[in-house]
Amino acid sequence: MSINLTPAAAQRVRQYMSGRDAAIGLRLGVKTVGCSGYAYVVDLAEQVNEDDSVFESNGVKVVVSAKSLPIVDGTEIDFAREGLNEGFAYRNPNSKNMCGCGESFGV
Repeated sequence: MSINLTPAAAQRVRQYMSGRDAAIGLRLGVKTVGCSGYAYVVDLAEQVNEDDSVFESNGVKVVVSAKSLPIVDGTEIDFAREGLNEGFAYRNPNSKNMCGCGESFGV
C-alpha cells in the first residue's frame, strides 16, 4: 500500500503547512459525490487517528483513513500550474472512470 507525492506536490504541501504549527502532514480521503461516485478530499492533517495509515513521501506525511485507503491506494499526487489555474492532480490506478466535468471518479 502506498500514496506518493511528486516533488512539486510535496513542496506545495510544505508551503501550506508553514505557519500552521498543528499541521503534521496532508490528509487524503474521498467522499461520495457526483455522477461517478467519489471525489478527493485533501486537507492538512493535525492528528493521526487509530484507524489511519501514514505514508511518507518526499519528506511529507500523508494520512489516509481506513475507509478511504482501498479507494486511493497506489495514488500519485502531483501539483501543476497551467496558465492561471493550479492544483493537485491525482493518478489513481483504482479509478475506472471519471464524470464529464472531472469532479468525480468511479472505482
